[in-house]
Amino acid sequence: MIIRNEKKEDYRTVEEMIKKAFWNLYVPGCTEHYFVHQVRKSRDYIPELDFVLEEDGKIIGHIIYVKAKLIAFDGTEKEILSFGPFTIHPEYQRKGYGRKLLYHSFEAAKKLGYDTIAIWGNPENYACYGFKNCSRYNICLEENIYPTALMVKILDENILFNKTWKYIESPAHQLDETGFKDFDSTFEQMEKGYKYTQELFYIIYSRSNVRP
Repeated sequence: MIIRNEKKEDYRTVEEMIKKAFWNLYVPGCTEHYFVHQVRKSRDYIPELDFVLEEDGKIIGHIIYVKAKLIAFDGTEKEILSFGPFTIHPEYQRKGYGRKLLYHSFEAAKKLGYDTIAIWGNPENYACYGFKNCSRYNICLEENIYPTALMVKILDENILFNKTWKYIESPAHQLDETGFKDFDSTFEQMEKGYKYTQELFYIIYSRSNVRP
């Protein structure tokens, strides 16, 4: 097993893997393969934190990071990280590969001086890696809006969140689907369908924790 930085010649292989991994998972079809294609063009993209995982020379995992920001209500700003999509090939899931890739990326992020990661994710998938709901660290979207799916990982336990912060997502994570159909037409065409995970996605990502 090898974890290394993604190269340009890996892009298509990674995008094909992402499409297979996310197809019908959250909605009928998926756009995650186009999403990562666009993220690489963003000014917030961090090449040093763009990793692939290989097993016997085959790419079976990928993670990509961008810069994000926290702004305290007193005006203090803090640069943090966000990642996504985070992908393990469907044939290699639930075998420990995701944990190895994720923790490798955490260590690399720490070496670059980052101490906080915020993501949109299923708590069931990420709590086991030390991610906590944003409310634990007084991080919200707007005052008193603490979404269920906004998860935060602290890489340095000495960081004290004694302020209330607003999470500012990178524009890289606001997908413009212009050009998606042309892009996707060059990939294997797959049948759209329903999975129960789509309803879970709707429940988790539509609800917010609102403090009284």
